[in-house]
Amino acid sequence: MAGAGLSLVRHPDIRYLFFGEEPAIEEQIARHPRLSEKCEIVHTDVAVAMDQRPSQALRKGRWKSSMWLAIEAVKEGRADAVVSAGNTGALMAMSKFCLKTLPEIERPAIAAIWPTVSAECVVLDVGANVGADAGQLIDFAVMGAAMSRALCELERPSVGLLNIGVEEVKGLEEIRKAGAALRTCDPPFRYHGFVEGDDVGQGLVDVVVTEGFTGNIALKTAEGTAKQIGAYLRAAMNRSMFARIGAFLAQGAFRALKDKMDPRQLNGGVFLGLNGIVIKSHGGTDATGFASAVDLGYDMARSGLVARMSDDVARFHDALDLDSVA
Repeated sequence: MAGAGLSLVRHPDIRYLFFGEEPAIEEQIARHPRLSEKCEIVHTDVAVAMDQRPSQALRKGRWKSSMWLAIEAVKEGRADAVVSAGNTGALMAMSKFCLKTLPEIERPAIAAIWPTVSAECVVLDVGANVGADAGQLIDFAVMGAAMSRALCELERPSVGLLNIGVEEVKGLEEIRKAGAALRTCDPPFRYHGFVEGDDVGQGLVDVVVTEGFTGNIALKTAEGTAKQIGAYLRAAMNRSMFARIGAFLAQGAFRALKDKMDPRQLNGGVFLGLNGIVIKSHGGTDATGFASAVDLGYDMARSGLVARMSDDVARFHDALDLDSVA
């Protein structure tokens, strides 16, 4: 609720639908009175537990749970986006069941905003799918490029396939097949080729495409590395009196570095490929992080992401012939 309040300051035209236990929500609104004129509460006492399997959540939580009702509001046009910090698997299962996927899209993907030395890039999939064939990787590329255009206003974003090397002979067969197809057709983006893990943070491309197993490990590794560097810096700055004095004199630079490395500033994974906007917030984030997820949903809705993506996917599928790629 505090995060919703922060996002409302940045976007005064936001209106909220809060789904959950009405007394608990009203208690929070009393602490953030600015929200009272900008929200509607939909009461339900059914919630999806964090440890529930997606199949159980879908079977038991459909129609009545706060998660389902929030997604249904998007389907019915009463909301432009849903933001949840709940069970990721359940959120994906319910979103796919309720909203359905776009035509031609077999599997949705989770896309994350990744900080780089130059700007930010879109990385997908970061956890929705374990494994992906060439066609699905190409779909991810088209969807990621549409998201990059919507967020960064790039006419033709550059897209790279994450691989163990940049040479065309390296990597799994499906990655090489996807790369070959993208080189021989005319995608609605600039296809860069293969990129390696150390290229992501350098901002070599605007969109990095991989499957969910590798993408999730890469994401968690990056988050852990950022925390590790932060711990090293704090230890170094407190090592001696001279170090503390130096840290005091450089506190402006350290604040800028902290902001750049703060995962809360880029919190929120977008479920791409659905007939609606669904944002997954990190479950352990604070108000700042949740506000970032709300901001992301706001930007996606304002940019007309779903319509753009549907257009791109339809036009590209008509021109793509994977069977012709050896």
